[in-house]
Amino acid sequence: MWLAVLAAWCAPAVAAADAPTTVVAADAADALAGLAKPGDTVVLSDEERTTRWAHAQETAKIRSAPRRGAATVGRLRFLTEDDVAEVYLVLDGRADSAGRRWLHIRVPMRPNGRTGWVPEDALSRFYVVRTQLVIDRKALRATLHRNGRSIWRASVGVGASATPTPPGDFWIRERLKGLGDGTTYGPWAFGTSAYSNVSDWPGGGVVGIHGTNQPGLIPGRPSHGCVRMRNDKIRSLARLMPIGTPVRVVG
Repeated sequence: MWLAVLAAWCAPAVAAADAPTTVVAADAADALAGLAKPGDTVVLSDEERTTRWAHAQETAKIRSAPRRGAATVGRLRFLTEDDVAEVYLVLDGRADSAGRRWLHIRVPMRPNGRTGWVPEDALSRFYVVRTQLVIDRKALRATLHRNGRSIWRASVGVGASATPTPPGDFWIRERLKGLGDGTTYGPWAFGTSAYSNVSDWPGGGVVGIHGTNQPGLIPGRPSHGCVRMRNDKIRSLARLMPIGTPVRVVG
């Protein structure tokens, strides 16, 4: 679906006062080992140096709180709008009053920034990334960090004032290759978890990061919400930025 878009347009968990909170190291063999008793909380991602993500194992309900009776805010899904495996960023873990283990996730849906809770067994094993992409809409610049250190920079084009690139905390869900240097979207495109305010796009308005055949418009604000960069920069970014990388849009 997002390929159709391209063709057309281009709270963290709060632990109980008497329960410990554990920050899990990236190389931990069992990231949920700290959930030993009811009320225990583990921090799984800081979205800067260590981020964990997973695929859906089932179409489980996403709850507003880590308990079975909490309100439903959505459902897990297996595939993105482009029919590739959906990616859920995992923030925290919590043991409920019965000792059941829950995962606090970021959810790719409108409105942007939605989070929720799912049972531990609703998600696959964790994958770990150590990268973060920061897009500064004011400075018209993107910076990729690895382990907190800047390793790549580029000037970018962002959304026009009427169709801005949304600010907030997102992540990379898709890597789309082979669109072609001479195309509107360049050789690579990345699908993010952000959604544009242009909701009538095919596929629902997923915000992408991609190349361009109009490098003269960069830096600038030429888009309907997507982030554009020169093709040499999108190629080098593709070598450095894996699926699951957090994307922070500021400015």
